[in-house]
Amino acid sequence: MAIRLSYTQKSCVSKAAKLISHTDMLQEGAKVGIAVSGGVDSGVLLKIMTILKKKLPFQIDLMALHVNPGFDNTSHLLLLNWLKQLGVSAYAVITDIGIQAHSEENRSRSPCFFCAWRRRKILFEMVKKFRLTHLALGHTGDDVVSTFFVNLFYGGRVETLYPKEVFFKGEFLMIRPLLLIEKAKIKKAAKEWNIPIIENPCPSATKTKRTEIMQFLEGIFRENKKARKNLYSALYNFVLKHVVPDYSSR
Repeated sequence: MAIRLSYTQKSCVSKAAKLISHTDMLQEGAKVGIAVSGGVDSGVLLKIMTILKKKLPFQIDLMALHVNPGFDNTSHLLLLNWLKQLGVSAYAVITDIGIQAHSEENRSRSPCFFCAWRRRKILFEMVKKFRLTHLALGHTGDDVVSTFFVNLFYGGRVETLYPKEVFFKGEFLMIRPLLLIEKAKIKKAAKEWNIPIIENPCPSATKTKRTEIMQFLEGIFRENKKARKNLYSALYNFVLKHVVPDYSSR
């Protein structure tokens, strides 16, 4: 018997499905590795992908990929148990990249940059190891906004995250199915689905440039009720036209 979805859950699934369809993210026989950190975003991404796998008009395979940063070498066990219940195959590696990022070894770069760079490298190795065609990341609409302003203020360029990117001359496709869903909806859906969340033990978790940007923007949103909708809509359109130039005509 199918479990009925709440309004928020339906909205998240629908928006992800629409983005996948409009940008041609997936094809017949796709082998999708889903980067699952244990956080809210990636948990909802995995849940949605298991739902869409049953709805898509073609066959795809899913595999969860987890990189434990080393703050707690057993934290991923809760995640693996949940994946087993969902019937999703998983591969996890325990590293010390989180520890290294905050050590004397990493004096020239920010801990977040070091950790993200190393984690992505490991994920790429997993993709190659298991001959996956796609790597799915749980970035949300809030990440589109924060990345845009981080690049603008600190990098001097107009650039943000996009729904799909080709890597290594077509060896695999990186996709972000949740990219046009706001974080607030993601959190609500995660709570309704009772998705197990691993508490982030990283000492830099709340000290990133992205966090500072979003806190700044929240101040503007409180003063202008239309600001959030206008900003998010404008950046969503920017993102979609980058991938699908004629999107506005659809």
